Amino acid sequence: MADQTLNTGVSATHPPFSRVIALIGTAHFLSHFYMVVLPVLFPVLAPALGVSFTQLGLAMTAFSIGSGLFQAPVGFAVDRYGAKAILIAGVALEGLAFLLIGVTGNYIFLLVLMTLAGIANSVYHPADYAILNASVDQTRIGRAFSIHTFTGFFGGAVAPAIVLGLQAQIGWQSALTLVGLSGLVMAALLLFYGRSLTDVGARKKKGEAGGSTRDGISLLFSKPVLSGLFLFVCIALVGGGINGFGTVAMVNGLEMSLEMAGLGLTGFLSGMAGGVLIGGLIADRTSRHDLVAILCFALLAATMAAIAATSPGPWLLIPLLTLGGMSVGIVAPSRDMIIRSITPPDSMGKVFGFVSVGFNIGGIIAPPAFGLLLDHGAPTHLFWAVSALALLTVLAVMVTTWQRARHQAV
Repeated sequence: MADQTLNTGVSATHPPFSRVIALIGTAHFLSHFYMVVLPVLFPVLAPALGVSFTQLGLAMTAFSIGSGLFQAPVGFAVDRYGAKAILIAGVALEGLAFLLIGVTGNYIFLLVLMTLAGIANSVYHPADYAILNASVDQTRIGRAFSIHTFTGFFGGAVAPAIVLGLQAQIGWQSALTLVGLSGLVMAALLLFYGRSLTDVGARKKKGEAGGSTRDGISLLFSKPVLSGLFLFVCIALVGGGINGFGTVAMVNGLEMSLEMAGLGLTGFLSGMAGGVLIGGLIADRTSRHDLVAILCFALLAATMAAIAATSPGPWLLIPLLTLGGMSVGIVAPSRDMIIRSITPPDSMGKVFGFVSVGFNIGGIIAPPAFGLLLDHGAPTHLFWAVSALALLTVLAVMVTTWQRARHQAV
């Protein structure tokens, strides 16, 4: 399972890089866009549907459960039957789900449709990574991974402004209907323009691509892949601390105004977005992706510890948070390259689908864990906790790399 084996089964000729990135990147943009659509409308949806915020939260839980449970099975399907058809079906189903939420305007339908939307959202990582690995020249794969990650970040970042703007002009139901329609349009574009994308699984005979189900399960529960899953959980916990509770810690612990705390979080998120693009260039120029990840998470641990220890004023806090966010962003392409290096070429869908469940696991653990920390400790303990988690992530990278080397030596 060495990195060099990843060329096996992939055509030497590749479709235009710009077309691959435009299609897969836009689909990934929609994936993250849809994750933010409903929470942004909570203040409007609660009175409109006559429900509590807790009930609306259950809709997001249904989305997360649907996505988390189906990512690994979808990964098997991607490797066996091909990624393009599954990606198109997922994009269309998620768009249809949000369109119907807007049309029905009913809470029970909302729960059912958000579950379907979550299941549809589970296709993106398995299908996207399988298509990118097969369609992009190996010398540019790091940049492809970085742009893919960036488009997701960008989709989540612009969703609030777009959705709230639409809601103000045409109402929440029409806004959701229009947002859902965009998914159907994207599915049509993938169907028409995606014919040239390389799709290894679809070229193989039924039952041949990705090996047997038993072999696939054995691969997922091998030590290198389980270490990769643990790595993704740690990364999700790190992000969950700052993204979810960083503003509270800055206001209550560092005595920042809400506006300055918002600028601090914006600095962290902007640093992540810019760092992802830088990370893609780095990933294409080195084979030591583990070293890149270790250095980045060590830098993150240092910046968070500095904030916790010194309680800096806003003009030092914001640069520190931006630097910390940049370190998280830079590591993203190297993170994907590490997983790629432990994955056979015909198993990209199942492995990336499986390890991406780590994001769901971290997303389930982080909110109550950090909430408990803030309820029973000093707010600045949040930054100490994130620093400690960053060091734990360094350990996760080292374990994943060690397990890969050990597995290759056998």
